[in-house]
Amino acid sequence: MPQVFESPEAYVQGRGVADDIGAHVKSLGTACLLLADEVVLDLVGERVVESLEAAGVEADTLEFNGESSDAEIRRVADVVEERGTDVVVGAGGGKVLDTAKAVREEAGGAMVSMPTVASTDSPTSALSVIYSEHGEFEEYRFFDRHPDLVLLDTAVVAEAPTRFFRSGIADGLATWFEADATYRSGGQNVVGGTPTRAGHRLAKLCYETLRDHGRSAVDAVEAGAVTESVAAVAEANTLLSGLGFESGGLAAAHSVHNGLTQLEATHDATHGEKVNVGTVTQLVLEGRPDDFVEDYVGFSLALGLPVTLADIGLDDPTTAQLETVAEAACDPEETIHNEPFEVTPAMVRDALRTADGIGRRVGER
Repeated sequence: MPQVFESPEAYVQGRGVADDIGAHVKSLGTACLLLADEVVLDLVGERVVESLEAAGVEADTLEFNGESSDAEIRRVADVVEERGTDVVVGAGGGKVLDTAKAVREEAGGAMVSMPTVASTDSPTSALSVIYSEHGEFEEYRFFDRHPDLVLLDTAVVAEAPTRFFRSGIADGLATWFEADATYRSGGQNVVGGTPTRAGHRLAKLCYETLRDHGRSAVDAVEAGAVTESVAAVAEANTLLSGLGFESGGLAAAHSVHNGLTQLEATHDATHGEKVNVGTVTQLVLEGRPDDFVEDYVGFSLALGLPVTLADIGLDDPTTAQLETVAEAACDPEETIHNEPFEVTPAMVRDALRTADGIGRRVGER
């Protein structure tokens, strides 16, 4: 299998770049639809529309319904086709961006990712995570094209709730462990090949950046401030993690996340929060040394990230519930099989139990 590395066409990051989006979009098309939820439309909608129109691009808005489901994708695609839109800008978190990518796949034209929270590594990728209308994971949907532009305004990100910023850090931390597992196993990455050295190293740089800057960046975002550490973490959460997971590969942490979505009690936890529990589970599954796992759990706690099942809504999970998670995580199509050893549902169930116990023990110190 060949080594493959892919990326979006362009990445723009900085304070106030939302006001310049028109200058970057005008080469992509002449009629733009901004897809965002009510909060994001109130936050940046007017600024984005003004910038687009000043650059000679017709601009309209559409409110996102909240779930990257087949029904929502079809609804938005119908609007795009009716209005003759040739550029879709998805602004907000991972689900609205994933919806915009899927709409571009159906309706054609160009697609712009404008994350307003640094909460996931979705913005740079050529895939969408599809959920049911009730929030249960259904599938990864892969596309031939990446976003034409990713635009991240660090001032907008710093104004968002800190929980989302922390969630992005959790998603980014997992990138290194999953990419490294894929690299060691010779597994397949997300773009249809084996990992390049570049994808592997970018995943490690993501982890190192988050360990070096994570705590001070969270402090800054809690104060509504933009610092060099905020910029470094925003880049790691979005660009480095996006390139690292897609060209490096996914493994157990995201499969455990997908399994956890099968339990309604976890639906109030963010993507990254569930992934962090998945990361601790992966470290246990791989037999990492005690001090390594405990160091990771301690760092997570310092950032305010969940490390136990109770932290994500599962106060006293039954064996049946854990087995539901484990069975889903070990689906034949899941990325957990990129681990450099065979993984069974029983192994995942026991790793979940053990990871939960470690999280509780370290948290009580």
